[in-house]
Amino acid sequence: MPIGGGRDPIQKKICMLGAFGVGKTSLVDRLVRNTFSQHPRVAVGVRIDKCMVELEGRRMNMIVWDLHSEEDFRQILKSYLRGAAGYLLVVDGTRPPSLDGAFEIMGLTETSSRDTPCVLLLNKADLAEDWRLEPSRLDELERRGLTVLKTSARTGEGVTEAFTTLGRAILGRAEQ
Repeated sequence: MPIGGGRDPIQKKICMLGAFGVGKTSLVDRLVRNTFSQHPRVAVGVRIDKCMVELEGRRMNMIVWDLHSEEDFRQILKSYLRGAAGYLLVVDGTRPPSLDGAFEIMGLTETSSRDTPCVLLLNKADLAEDWRLEPSRLDELERRGLTVLKTSARTGEGVTEAFTTLGRAILGRAEQ
């Protein structure tokens, strides 16, 4: 990977948010290890991984926090997000209730981390024939001004783009 300017990498905490089973851990495994498992590990507590992404000639060392999401998640969200430079909010395209959960999480994060960059990921793009998300619901995401990308941990579609898009948003915010 070419490195521009010889500068030290920027280090940032990134949080993975979303309902249980949407593919947060699988997306991290695809990015960090370039692997996909039909029987993925379930994150218990918080699993922390590290990855390096190249952004406009700069390296960003992303410390990725993947939290096991259950009902008690809402209790600890504020402390989980403390110090986060950005977050990826993951929705399962085959499960419409995961989008409802994402809207709930967005409401909670807006009170804890105003102006923190977020990219919403519509995961499981490889299962397009099984998608159940209504187009009108997806239009609502655009009206909210969210950056929305389709991803697939299975095929790798959009995974690197998701993390680099978030990294660019973080750099843009830091330069303001």
